[in-house]
Order: sequence, then structure tokens, then C-alpha cells
Amino acid sequence: MRGYIQVYTGNGKGKTTAALGLALRAAGAGFLVFIGQFLKAASSSEHKALSRFRDLIIIKAYGREGLLKEINSIDIKLAKEGLKDCKKAILSEKYKLVILDEANVAVHFNLFSIEELLEVILNKPPSLELVITGRHAHKKLIEIADLVTEMKEIKHYYQKGVLARKGIEY
Repeated sequence: MRGYIQVYTGNGKGKTTAALGLALRAAGAGFLVFIGQFLKAASSSEHKALSRFRDLIIIKAYGREGLLKEINSIDIKLAKEGLKDCKKAILSEKYKLVILDEANVAVHFNLFSIEELLEVILNKPPSLELVITGRHAHKKLIEIADLVTEMKEIKHYYQKGVLARKGIEY
């Protein structure tokens, strides 16, 4: 089976959720899945839920706790280490699906370059399905991707002051 490069981007809600849905579908088919999350810590509800599938889904976070107010050298170090870790997972040929969650945002904030990300992506095994999520997908990534979905915000309750809710947004 040939693997494709998918990108979920845009300013609307649902990019990570779509990728995690694909991870569950892949696990349901018996595929091994690796998820690397940039700019996120390992304390979310999705980590707790996916730990129940630890024999099929590996999820690792490469970020600090709390909201990022400004990027610093720690964020850059965590992201670069994460990209190396994801590259190892991709090249291992152990996984059928690899998700680089918020990798687009990591590029946007210069935690690693688009060239560094593309080097990882373009060297994937032909059978690997690769998903990259996050706002601000780089033009070069969109050009090489096989599938690009843009989530467009039409209306969102945060505009009425509703903050992120446990189990729904995190």
C-alpha cells in the first residue's frame, strides 16, 4: 500500500482531532501509529485516552506545560529533539502512520526550518502515511503534499469568551 502526505491546516478547529481520528482508524486496522506533538506537553486528555492503545499508538509531546507567551531556547531545543525523534520513527519502517501534530506551527515560529521539516518528510518510506497538522502550513509543504485540508473557522464560541475546556479542546 502506498502512503501519502496529508496536511491539515487553517484557522478552524479540528486539525488535531482529524489526525487523532485517523490514528484510531489505523489502530483499528492493526497498524502501528506514532504521534509527535510539537508545542504541547504530555498532560492532555488525548494522551490519557491514547495510553489505552499503547500497544498500537505511541504519542510523544515535545513542548512545555502551560500557554506559550513567547518562544525561547527551551522551545527550540524541545522541537528540534522532537523532529529528530520523529525522523527516527519515520525511518524505522515500524509504523504505518506517523503524525507530526503542530509541526506547521513549529515552522511558523522558527523552532525548526521548513527545509528541516521537508528533509524528514521527503525521506519517508513509500508505504508510510504521514500527516502534518497546524495553522500556517508553509507553501513548500502544500506543494509537495498529496492531500491538503484547510479547516476554516466560520464561528467559534471562544469569541464569546469560552475558554478551552478539558475533554473538548484539550
